[in-house]
Amino acid sequence: MTSQSQPQSSPPLAKKVEHVMEMFGDVRVDNYYWLRDDSRSNPEVISYLQQENAYTDAMMSGTKQFEIELFTEIRGRVKEDDISAPKRKGPYYYYERTLEGKEYVQHCRCLIPNSDVPPSVNDTMPMGPDAPPEHIILDENVKAQEHEYYSIGAFKMSPNHKLVAYAEDVKGDEIYTVYVIDAETRALVGKPLKRVTSYLEWAGNDALVYITMDEILRPDKVWLHKLDSEQSSDSCLYHEKDDMFSLDLLASESEKFLFIASESKTTRFVSYLDASKPEDGLKVLTPRINGIDTAASHRGNQFFFTRRSDKFFNSELVACPVDNTSATTVLIPHRESVKIQGIELFRDHLVLDERENGLPKLTIYRLPAVEAPLTSLKGGQAVEFIDTVYSVEPSESQFSSSILRFSYSSLRTPHSVYDYDMNTGVSVLKKIENVLGGFNSSNYVTERKWATASDGTQIPMSIVYRKDLVKLDGSDPLLLYGYGSYEICIDPSFKLSRLSLLDRGFIFAIAHVRGGGEMGRQWYENGKLLKKTNTFTDFIASAEFLIENKYCTKEKLVINGRSAGGLLLGAVLNMRPDLFKAAVLQVPFVDVVTTMLDPTLPLTTSEWEEWGDPRKEEFYFYMKSYSPVDNVMALNYPNILVTAGLHDPRVMYSESAKFVAKLRAMKTDGNLLLFKCELGAGHFSKSGRFEKLKEDAFTYAFIMKALNMIPASAPGNN
Repeated sequence: MTSQSQPQSSPPLAKKVEHVMEMFGDVRVDNYYWLRDDSRSNPEVISYLQQENAYTDAMMSGTKQFEIELFTEIRGRVKEDDISAPKRKGPYYYYERTLEGKEYVQHCRCLIPNSDVPPSVNDTMPMGPDAPPEHIILDENVKAQEHEYYSIGAFKMSPNHKLVAYAEDVKGDEIYTVYVIDAETRALVGKPLKRVTSYLEWAGNDALVYITMDEILRPDKVWLHKLDSEQSSDSCLYHEKDDMFSLDLLASESEKFLFIASESKTTRFVSYLDASKPEDGLKVLTPRINGIDTAASHRGNQFFFTRRSDKFFNSELVACPVDNTSATTVLIPHRESVKIQGIELFRDHLVLDERENGLPKLTIYRLPAVEAPLTSLKGGQAVEFIDTVYSVEPSESQFSSSILRFSYSSLRTPHSVYDYDMNTGVSVLKKIENVLGGFNSSNYVTERKWATASDGTQIPMSIVYRKDLVKLDGSDPLLLYGYGSYEICIDPSFKLSRLSLLDRGFIFAIAHVRGGGEMGRQWYENGKLLKKTNTFTDFIASAEFLIENKYCTKEKLVINGRSAGGLLLGAVLNMRPDLFKAAVLQVPFVDVVTTMLDPTLPLTTSEWEEWGDPRKEEFYFYMKSYSPVDNVMALNYPNILVTAGLHDPRVMYSESAKFVAKLRAMKTDGNLLLFKCELGAGHFSKSGRFEKLKEDAFTYAFIMKALNMIPASAPGNN
């Protein structure tokens, strides 16, 4: 970049207002506490965020043309006019349609010819002039016209297929309004339900069950709503008063029961509601026992549930009679090497969603007649997959059919939908994500490698690269992703925009560090509370493995993490700032101690079982030892990009703002430090599909600018 085109901009310096916090004789001074504004309307705070955005725009102005080219390239791979794999429900095929140039989907359906014929893996929705007419139930593009942000969190069809209830968020704060419309005429039915969660199910054809939140946005009350009544007259089915617990709601595959669960990070208990007689109220299925975690389903005369505790940490599968829930039978006992993630029930089959050796698996069991009580399960058949590392999960299927639908992808295989005949073992591809521009999966290699942590633990990594571009001699750029919290599994899946990195010679890797759930429940337990630093040292060990084995060098290594993964990045940047060339922290949880000391914030109380309760001395000092904001030092840091969403209810925008402000004041290098706060979005950033691709293009432009990889032909190249 020539001196004439260099943006004449200096970073905004946040003012310092001393805020002293003392606990256990320890004093912390937060000079940027003033940046927190719960109303998100303080003019001084908004002005500062706008200044940061303007500075970021100025510093990236020289690569703007390259960013536009990247976006055009990424969007050029998208088949914009497309439909999802149709789902067969009752007399209809349901699917989503995307239109060229449109940000959002249309929710559609069409009648099934001969819908009384049982479903088959060879079913296809009729197309062409003789096909039944398509009916658009809801067009999100029309609904989104008046809003900067638009997201539908639930879209539920009534059992008789005449009405649809959907939950709408127009700010990104995850506070929803529920509307009920006539599926044919789109006419509004009754008045909307205000300030609710996206947990929503039908109880028959004339009632809804939904969940609302308390003042800290904790799902705490379950309600029954009759369609012809006012929300103010709805009956409360259950109120969870313990602020470490939150409520969950889902329907059984049989559609006969609704399950309401109350859960903390270690305990989950379930009640059930007869969907045909919701006025009878809730009944207890699994009792509230500290340390016992259960999740339920239903078939015939039995309830099924997974059950986890300290003794059977990877879960066992249990059944009980509907009319005697205390008479339990263990169907699948606990196994130390196999974790049960969930089950899907059918009339004649049961599908176990499992995990072994760091990979997901689906195992099918044939069941006896519905009327016969099931007392054991034997002879399961596992579905086979093609890639070394991959992502798979069952999706919504018809209870009465023998067809399992599942979604599959890998780092080189686009998202695919399969129908699997559980009687014959035949699997048929129903839909694969269209990737335009000559994409060929055989050009890419996927690998599973293992790094050795400081305590000898083997840390799995998933790796992909383009085999004709990567030399594996240390000269290749590498993007390393990490998360490692909440027992969440970051399974290797396909991302269309990532091709713009891979096709420029990047290696992409995921470090499956402790704190996640990839290697079973113990993997999670060994990366939380007073073992949280294992998450960070695992990631550092993974980075060092990649360098030692010549996947990259420090000068070519970029790291990325989101939300709790942003905590991971913030911690390792303070621990080993010398190890990385650049870092991208997206909506990062970086102000751990201050946030966890404030029970008025969303999630705080429910997450004391994840991070620890810093009101207790042992946890306070342990959490302070790694909290990114509390450990910023006068060091040389790599190039850093931090993002936030003003309306984020999960991680307040002010955490990112404080982290950046403190880094600006203390770091001793001249590397890039950019902060981008979306003023019209929340935790999941912008809502439109192309808007999200623009964000990817911006992030990739930052990464390549940090690595001096902007092509010489690009205007403003350094």
